[in-house]
Amino acid sequence: MTDSHDSPVALITGGGSGIGAAVARRLLDAGHRVAVTGRGEARLRGFAEELGDPDGLLTFVGNAADYDDVRSAVDRTLKEFGRLDTVVANAGFATHDTVAEGDPAGWTEMVLTNVLGPALLIRASIDALKETRGRIVLVGSVAGFVHGPGNIYGATKWAVTGLAENTRRQVTEFGVGVTLIAPGRVETPFWDSYGSLPPGHLLTADQLADSIVWAVGQPDGVDVNTVVVRPIGQPN
Repeated sequence: MTDSHDSPVALITGGGSGIGAAVARRLLDAGHRVAVTGRGEARLRGFAEELGDPDGLLTFVGNAADYDDVRSAVDRTLKEFGRLDTVVANAGFATHDTVAEGDPAGWTEMVLTNVLGPALLIRASIDALKETRGRIVLVGSVAGFVHGPGNIYGATKWAVTGLAENTRRQVTEFGVGVTLIAPGRVETPFWDSYGSLPPGHLLTADQLADSIVWAVGQPDGVDVNTVVVRPIGQPN
């Protein structure tokens, strides 16, 4: 059994529900210590209580698009756990509208959360990740590879696709790995503002979390860069 002070540490943004929460559960079960951030204090508290308030879990209320909040989460994780091995940029959302017919009022927050947020997490954590030769995981989307009519959310995820490879090209010399996980349709609170779940078979958050944890668990020296995960039956 690994001593708890030596066990790996992961920080997950948007970790109180959906994919982020599923990844946190999987990593905790695998012996990691985990810090999660989110905007909703009640949701984070409920998540921690659901897991029995384990000693290996920290929760921080914060905005993934605010550098002070992100830096604070990284600093507090390091202070509490003493190291940082993995960051998962999971926070994100969609306005579910289009460039020709949508409401611009929601676009600024979406772009900042989906694009700026992962960049801020990388910037805030890279020094700690150099120390552990750790890993950066960016949660992108199939929408970051496949064009959709007027899809602004997709444009933010195309940016994440580019950010992942641009980041890899810089940080690989530091011994830090970068993985882009690009899910298809997943049954999560992502669809709440859409009004209903999309048609067809959906992945569960736990199924996608398996792919993320697999990437995180690769042997030293192995860098898995792009993983596209669709439910069987999703055509595009």
